[in-house]
Amino acid sequence: MSNVTALVGRTAAAQAAAAPIDPAALPDRLKYLIFAIMAFGQFMALIDIQIVAASLNDVQAGLSAGPDEISWVQTGYLMAELVMIPFAAFLAQSLSTRWLFALSAGLFTVSSALCGMAWDIQSMVVFRVLQGFTGGAMVPTVFATGFALFSGPQRAMIPAILGMVSVLAPTLGPTVGGWLTDAAGWRSIFYVNIVPGIAVTGLAIAFIRVDRPNPAMLRKIDYSHLAALAVFLGGLEYVLEEGPRHNWLGDPNIATAAWLSLVGFGLFLERSFNSGGPIVKLTPFRKPTFAIACAFNLVVGFGLYSATYLLPVFLGRVRGYNSLQIGETVFVTGIAQILSTIVAARLSQRVDQRLVITVGLSVFAASLWMTSYVRPDWGFQAFLIPQVLRGAAIMLCIVPSVGMALTGFEMAELRYASGLFNLMRNLGGAIGIAVVNTWLQDNTRIQAARMGESLGEPGRHAPDFIAAFASQIGSVAGDPNQALLAAQGQMAALVSRYALTSGFDEVFRMMAWLFIATLVMVPFCKSPPITAGPLAEAH
Repeated sequence: MSNVTALVGRTAAAQAAAAPIDPAALPDRLKYLIFAIMAFGQFMALIDIQIVAASLNDVQAGLSAGPDEISWVQTGYLMAELVMIPFAAFLAQSLSTRWLFALSAGLFTVSSALCGMAWDIQSMVVFRVLQGFTGGAMVPTVFATGFALFSGPQRAMIPAILGMVSVLAPTLGPTVGGWLTDAAGWRSIFYVNIVPGIAVTGLAIAFIRVDRPNPAMLRKIDYSHLAALAVFLGGLEYVLEEGPRHNWLGDPNIATAAWLSLVGFGLFLERSFNSGGPIVKLTPFRKPTFAIACAFNLVVGFGLYSATYLLPVFLGRVRGYNSLQIGETVFVTGIAQILSTIVAARLSQRVDQRLVITVGLSVFAASLWMTSYVRPDWGFQAFLIPQVLRGAAIMLCIVPSVGMALTGFEMAELRYASGLFNLMRNLGGAIGIAVVNTWLQDNTRIQAARMGESLGEPGRHAPDFIAAFASQIGSVAGDPNQALLAAQGQMAALVSRYALTSGFDEVFRMMAWLFIATLVMVPFCKSPPITAGPLAEAH
C-alpha cells in the first residue's frame, strides 16, 4: 500500500511539474519583482547602444582603427541584435523565459567584458556581434512577459513603463557614454555592464518562473529559416548603416548586401508559411490592428531615433558643443518622457486609444515642425519647448500602439507578436537614421549651391565683404594674398554653416510631414477595451 501511495505521489508531482504555469496567478509581489528584473535588463541592453555610439572616436583611437573599420562596432552589434529580436520567441518557448533571459543577460555581460578587453578592431567587432546577438533577446521577452503577468489596469502600466525605458535609454546614452569616457577611459563603457549584468543574471535564475521549457522544439528547428532571417535582416541593417556613407547602391558591397537581403527575405517568407518548424511565425499579422500598430511603431522608431540622432549632430557640428554640453541640452526630453508616462498610462484606461495616438502623433509632428525653423545660434532655450513636446508626445504614441499590438494574444503567440512588434521599432530607427543622413547630405549640398549662386549675383555684397575682411586681416598679417585666402575661407565656412542649418530645417520638416501622413491609418485600427481600475477611479 505504501508503494502505491508513493507511486501516486510521484505521479502527482510529475504532473504538477509538467502542468503549465499561469503567470497571472503568481503573487503580485513576485510579479512586480520579475517585471522589474526584466525591465532593468532591457534598459541595460538598450542604453549600451547609445553609450558606445557617443564614444566611438575614443574607441577608434584606442584600437588604432580606420573610419570605415570603426563603424562596424555599431553595425555589427545592430545586425546581430536585429536577428535575435524575432528569434527570441522561439527560444523562449524551447528554453523557457527564465533560462533564455538568464542566458541572454549572462552572455551579454561576458561579451561586454570581452569588448572591454579587445586588443584590436577585429576582436572588438567579433565581441560586439556576440553582445548584440545575446542582448537582443531581452527586449522582446520583457514585453511578452509583462502582458502575460498582468491584466486590467495593471497591464495598462506595462507599455508605459517599457515605453519609457525604450525611449529613455537612447536619450541618456550619449550623456552617460561621454561622461564615462572622460572619467575612466573608453574601456569603462563596456566594463560598466559587468556588475548589473551579473545581478540581473542571478536574479533571473532565482525568481523568473512564468512558463516551462519545451526542448523538443530545438530538435525540429528549421536552420534554413534561421539562415534566411539572418541574411535578410543582417543585410538590410548593413545597407541602412553603410548606405549614407558609401553612395548606396553605387557601392558594389552595398549592392551585393541589398541583393542578398532581398533573396533572404523571399526565402524567409517561404519558410514562414511552409516550414514544419519555423523560428518566426507571422500569424499575428492576421489581426489588422496588430499590422497597423506595427506600422505605427515603425514610424515612431523612425522619429524617435532620428530626432535623438539629429539634435546632437546639429549641436556638435553647427554649435561646436562637446559631449557634456550636448547632454545638458537634450536631457529635458528624458524628463518630459518620465513625466508623461503616468499621464499616458492613465489615459489608456479612460480614453479611446485611437484618440491618444492621434494626439501623440500630432504633437510629435508639431515639435518637429517647430524644430524645422532652427537657426545656427539655437541652444538650450530655443530647443526647450520642441524637446518637451517631443518627449511628452512619444509616450502618447508608444503606449497605445503597444496596447493595440499585444492585446488579445495568448502566451505562445504573444511572444511572436512581441518580437515582430519590437523589430518594427528597431527597423524604423535604422531606416530613419539612414534616410535622414541622406536627406541632410542632399539638402545641405543643395542649399550650399543655392547660396553660392546667390552670393555671386550682381548687387550682392559678398565680394565687398571679402575684400574688406581681407584688408583687415592684411593690416595685421602683412601678406595680401594670405589675407584674401583667409577671408575667402571664413566666407566659405559661414556659407557651409548656414547651408548645414538649412539642411536640418528641411529634414525636420519632412519628418513632420511623415507623422502627419501617419494619422491616416488611425481610423482603420481597433482600440483595446477601456479598463477601469484604481488609477482611473482615482480621477
